[in-house]
Amino acid sequence: MPLRTLLLALACVLPLGAQDPGVASQPTPPAMLSTGTEVDNAPQAAPAPKQDPGITLAIRGGNGEQALGSALEIALLMTLLAMAPALIMTMTCFTRIVVVLSFLKRAMSMQDLPPALITTGFAMFMTIFVMRPVASDIHDQAYQPYVEKRIGWQEAADIAMRRMNQFMLAQTREEDVSLMLELSRTPRPKTALETPFHVAVPAFVLSEIKTAFQMGFVLFLPFVVIDLVISSILVSMGMFSLPPVVVSTPLKLLLFILVGGWDLVVTSLAQSFAP
Repeated sequence: MPLRTLLLALACVLPLGAQDPGVASQPTPPAMLSTGTEVDNAPQAAPAPKQDPGITLAIRGGNGEQALGSALEIALLMTLLAMAPALIMTMTCFTRIVVVLSFLKRAMSMQDLPPALITTGFAMFMTIFVMRPVASDIHDQAYQPYVEKRIGWQEAADIAMRRMNQFMLAQTREEDVSLMLELSRTPRPKTALETPFHVAVPAFVLSEIKTAFQMGFVLFLPFVVIDLVISSILVSMGMFSLPPVVVSTPLKLLLFILVGGWDLVVTSLAQSFAP
């Protein structure tokens, strides 16, 4: 019994302490010192991936002022393009021309001829024709000196505004300017050219509408006479079921062509604008 007990004890102890002499021992590298600090040869943590900064846009030039000027010019250009329809309709002769052409179509009893697109395009090119001297003055006195760096943008804008003010006030009635000055409670300026821009624009538009209605009334008169004559003839003949427009429209067209109506209308519109 003592011998068997001793053998069993040796068999339990030898596997714990014995090692194969042919296999080298692989020491386990300590991860931490006894003090709890990390060993120098411990594996370092992987660096965090860099964040993608994304795509950035910048305007770069020779100096900061030049880049800022380019950015401001682009912003102003986009603003002007967005406001171009309103500027064309309110600050140029476009209003008078398009209203007169609309009156002409109604007087001739032709609502769809010429088409609205043709009428608007013709009014736009007539506006370019009439406003060409003003645009040339603004280009020579404001835009070209600004591009050549002889004046600043504020001075260039002031010159262009004064030239537009001069054109608008030349077409505006004095009573319309007085009305807008009274409504805006603005002191009356010493001279007409000193009228504030926010007063000159609505006064100009109001005066343009009045002038266009007067020209439209003059255009209506001969065609109304033709309608009255044709209507009286049809009534006297007892043809009550026949609309007078069916007979009067060809006669209006014939009269308009014989007298050179389009030439007269275009000439009157071009000469109605004071230089």
